[in-house]
Amino acid sequence: MNPRDYQLLQLRPEIPSAKISENMSSDEKFQNGTLRPIVKLQNDLLIEAFRNYVTKHKNAFYELGIEKRMVYIENAIQRDIKFRNSLKGMIIGQFTVEEYRTYIKNSSALNKRMMNLVKQRLQDNVQLLERDMAY
Repeated sequence: MNPRDYQLLQLRPEIPSAKISENMSSDEKFQNGTLRPIVKLQNDLLIEAFRNYVTKHKNAFYELGIEKRMVYIENAIQRDIKFRNSLKGMIIGQFTVEEYRTYIKNSSALNKRMMNLVKQRLQDNVQLLERDMAY
């Protein structure tokens, strides 16, 4: 293992609830063993990226009720390709070389899992996305 890969793995938080078992699909193993820890590690960066997205879109997010904020987050991730690609880059950039090789074999399905995790994380942290919490 090269030094970069070793250091990346050392940075990642452990997630006891993200179990890996033999009867899981390879995609689910990748999600629990790689994607979940990286998304958790990148939490603050993902929140800041979303705040920036909201600012660039005239702060309309802050005028919405909680249900509409959840939809706004989902739509931002699903429909804004530039934003989505930026989020993917924040996650993929934390892959080891071996994880990247695994990822490129089934990137479409893994991207879907990745974006679902990011969406869920932003929605779970919606209280941190208040206007007065920014900056």
